Parts: sequence; C-alpha cells; structure tokens
Amino acid sequence: MFPAPEDIAVADRMRNAHRHARAVMGVLLEAETHEVWGWRGRTLSRPVSAPEGPAWLRLACISADQTNMTFWNGTLEADKILPASVPRPRLRNVYDWTPASWRYRAELYDHVTVQLASPTAVLRSTPHLPSAWWTALEVVLADIAPIATGRVTIGQAYLDSAMPRFLGTPVDTTVRSWSTAHGDLHFANLCAPTLHVLDWEGWGLAPTGYDAAVLHSYSLLVPAVAARIRDRLAHLLDTPAGRFAELAVITELLEFNARDDNLDLAAPLRDRAAHLLGRAIPPSDGRVGSLDFDGLDTKAWCGASGDE
Repeated sequence: MFPAPEDIAVADRMRNAHRHARAVMGVLLEAETHEVWGWRGRTLSRPVSAPEGPAWLRLACISADQTNMTFWNGTLEADKILPASVPRPRLRNVYDWTPASWRYRAELYDHVTVQLASPTAVLRSTPHLPSAWWTALEVVLADIAPIATGRVTIGQAYLDSAMPRFLGTPVDTTVRSWSTAHGDLHFANLCAPTLHVLDWEGWGLAPTGYDAAVLHSYSLLVPAVAARIRDRLAHLLDTPAGRFAELAVITELLEFNARDDNLDLAAPLRDRAAHLLGRAIPPSDGRVGSLDFDGLDTKAWCGASGDE
C-alpha cells in the first residue's frame, strides 16, 4: 500500500525484525513473496507458510518509550470484541519483543486470498463491487457502530484545533453524535468481490458516519464510485451527522496533504468541503499539528524518525 521507506536503515531494521519473527514463530516466506509496507515503514507484512496453512505475518514497530497504546493494541482488542459477523482475517498468534529502543509486535493471521479492492488508499480506478458486497459493508458498519469502547479514533480536541485551520471559519466543530468506527475504511483495507475488512489498529469512537465519510473522501478521484458510495450509504452520509463526519475526515486528509501526502486529492477535498459548507475554503495557512491521529506522536513510530 505504501513504498518501502526511503531511510535504508529503517527498511533493513524492519526486514531483520520480520526475519527474526518468522524464525521464532516457525513460519517460512512463501515462494515469490512480496513486501507490503505500511505508512512510512511503520509496518511490514508478508505472506508466509505456517503449520496450520498459508498465513500472513504483519510486523509493527514503535519506539520503546511510546506511551499512547491506542493504535498499538487496536488489532488485539478488535480480535476480542468484534462480533463474528464482521468478516476479517483470523488472528492466530502474537509475538512481542523489545530489543534496545524499539518495540516490535508480530501478528500471524489467516491469509485472505481475495484481492484488495484497491492497491492504494486513494482510489484511482473502479473496483468490481457487486451488490452483495455493498450489502455486506452496510451490515459491518451497522454491527460495529453500537460497540461500547473507551478507544478514540478522532477526538473533539483535535477537531476544535484543526477544522478552523483547514476549513476556515465559521465552522461548527462540535461532535453531537459518536459511534464506533473502523477508523481507516478506505478501499486498500477492503477486499472484493468478497468483503473482508483489514487493519483494525485505529478503531474506536468517531463522529457518526465517519467510516462512510472516509470511504467517500478517499474515492473522490473516481466520481462514479464516490457517487455510488453516496447512494448506498446515504443513510449515513446524507444527514447532519454524516455531513459533519465528512468535514472531519476532509480536515484530516487536508492535514495529510500539508505533509505532502496524496497531493492530487487536495483539490477535490476542498471542493467537497466548499459544497458541504456552502462557502469557499480559504488557502491553508500551511501549519500542521505536532500530533497526528489525535494524540499519537508520529515520530514515535519507527518509520517516521528523521523524516520530518
């Protein structure tokens, strides 16, 4: 989903850690395997052979002194609490270790053979999404929304700070309805034509309609798909709460743009925000927050060191 980190030292360290995890967990790389990198080299995943059959080994890394464990423990907590109706890879085993200044976690999953709906978070082509896929997605969103949790995907304090900076004023920043969300529901975390939902590290409370808003915002470069999302998920998006959720997501993505991520998405995001607010969106002041993910210090994640 992301390129290998530019910092060769980070890439080598993650590859060595992945090799160590394979040895400890008794799994082998699949023939002609490929690397799947997370954002800024924070994760490295590869298909492997395990005694129980084909598997997927995901390695994550944070600084050993990191104190915010929300994202770190997300997949483990999701495995315990999500209902069986949510289609996702089964977690088989976990191995943690902390050498020197880094903390590593290796997670061994069943290998889902269904293809990702998109190779990248920003949708750039039209995936094959049968009607049954959309129905399954609607069921997933309905099933996770009422789950009780103290986890927070995006918080009020972040929105109070960021929405005026990236959307201008006046703008209402108050969340009036909260629901539990996956937190990163773009097409690179969804399989098709059979639905599987991947990457649960960031799930938690968010403005109601947040997942639908994430999916829509990341799809704006493919208008036909964005229109399909607005149609199928209208009960989530075409409401006051849904429109607020869209503005919250657009704020986050415009902040990513300010960090030089997904620059081609900036114009359609600003156009969509202008449509929702009924006014022009002023140019960004160029300032970005010191924290991403509502309090998760990105510089504590392994791939972000030294690149900002």
